[in-house]
Amino acid sequence: QAQLVESGGGLVQAGGSLRLSCAASGRSISSDAMGWFRRAPGKHREFVAAINWSGGNTYYADSVKGRFTISRDNAKNTVYLQMNNLKPEDTAVYYCTSRASPEVPTNYIREYMYLYWGQGTQVTVSS
Repeated sequence: QAQLVESGGGLVQAGGSLRLSCAASGRSISSDAMGWFRRAPGKHREFVAAINWSGGNTYYADSVKGRFTISRDNAKNTVYLQMNNLKPEDTAVYYCTSRASPEVPTNYIREYMYLYWGQGTQVTVSS
């Protein structure tokens, strides 16, 4: 079973950048599709980005496309989310998740398509 630990969250001004990391232990994620979701205050958890096992295919929510970049380093068993031009509406707890399967599924925005979840890291963007 994989344990996923997110880091890199914090407080940033609008227009700033953060890079989130998701380090896996207990299981190699080099053959897993991975994703990032977020939960804003008072809202349901929503899809942010996903990446297949090789990094060759990436997917983004429309709200973050062009500003966020998901990437991975399989040698380090780590996935990243580079977030640029942050907006106050990006404020949320960000969760890393593993598909436990190589490719990103068709229904990649659905939480139930993913198996392992981290505890989340808080990102707060001030205006």
